[in-house]
Amino acid sequence: MKLIYLVLDGASDGFIEKTALEAANKPALDSLTPESRLGLMYPIGKGIAPESDAAVLSLLGYDPHKYYTGRGPLEALGAGVRIKEGFEVAFRANFATVNPVDLSIIDRRCGRDLTSEEGRELASVLDGMKLPIHEGYVRFRATIGHRAVVVIGSTKHRLSGNVSNTDPAYVKRGVISVAVRDYEMRIPLCRPLDSSEEAKRAADLVNEFTRKVIEILDKHPINIKRAKEGRLKANAVLLRDSGDTLPKVKPIKEVFGRSFSAVVEMPVEKGIALLLDMKVAQVPPPTKDKAKDYEERLAATLKLLRETDVVYVHLKGPDEPGHDGDFKRKVKAIELIDEYFVSPLFDKINLDDTALIVTSDHCTPWTLKSHSSDPVPVMVKIPGMNGDGLKNFTEKNCEKGSLGLIEHGWLLLPKVFNLMKSR
Repeated sequence: MKLIYLVLDGASDGFIEKTALEAANKPALDSLTPESRLGLMYPIGKGIAPESDAAVLSLLGYDPHKYYTGRGPLEALGAGVRIKEGFEVAFRANFATVNPVDLSIIDRRCGRDLTSEEGRELASVLDGMKLPIHEGYVRFRATIGHRAVVVIGSTKHRLSGNVSNTDPAYVKRGVISVAVRDYEMRIPLCRPLDSSEEAKRAADLVNEFTRKVIEILDKHPINIKRAKEGRLKANAVLLRDSGDTLPKVKPIKEVFGRSFSAVVEMPVEKGIALLLDMKVAQVPPPTKDKAKDYEERLAATLKLLRETDVVYVHLKGPDEPGHDGDFKRKVKAIELIDEYFVSPLFDKINLDDTALIVTSDHCTPWTLKSHSSDPVPVMVKIPGMNGDGLKNFTEKNCEKGSLGLIEHGWLLLPKVFNLMKSR
């Protein structure tokens, strides 16, 4: 029996009064709900508002507390960059807008309208930058929109990834970064999180990098043009989720005895899939043309379903409007996935011999504009197994389902595989 594992990034709003899943017209997903078993799940654990990277690692069966080493190295791997362990530290980065005088943050994502082409041009003046302390240097890769990967290294000295974020919206708890609700809109200094010289050097290099970037980008022709057009400058870079090594893990096929593949849109999910030795579809980055985007992702899913036992599909759509507090756009994002991906998927596969998981990697409540620690809804459809008879795929219905509350995301796949064996 094949399995499709569909993750709707940030689709859940938790248990607020009005959720996007409740409001969305999603006939394809809802048509499967009565035949499915429902439940709730903490992506990592109770009380943790996770980022997607640690959550996805968990959803694929790996306890982040054991294996996770920071998002930076995974994001770098997904962008085609392998770090020199011991001498380089990788970070997930955002181009941002700041006041260059006092480093107050105007927008953490420079208005969300930085094009990937603009990002690559700005990256070209930062890549290869020399830092005047600790024989430091920078490798810089723009990825999608305002997103980037930054690798800070030293030609002579060892460095540690145990340093704090300069993106104030996320704070490190051990190696895992979690979203915070209230924070000062100012770039904080990067601090070493232990007493080692390696961490101190890395923090020094990050702070030097932050200052030099603002000096270079604030007067860059792209930002002069953006300012004239009334758009926010991309004149700073915020760093988070540092790491100096990739996780040491068994390939996922060895863990579960099944072949896995992935249809993923963002570098960090691609990095995780590559790390776990999954077969990764090559699909273009997401665009505003969702009909075309989902048609391409559907074709990739169907191809991989013929070639592997499990296809993991991660669709970014609902997360961004959740971060923007845009309820109507979040509802629409879910509806577009249902119309252009889920509905034609159900038309093209045999649901009598294909199992299905639908869930989210975290909640992104539109009222909160950030990730929350709420459990996410889970729907599991297994051919030949009775469902719970509930009508719609919503948070409140999943709370009533027979799967109950799954305490950790890494428990989901073993549970589903056991159900598939017992049907």
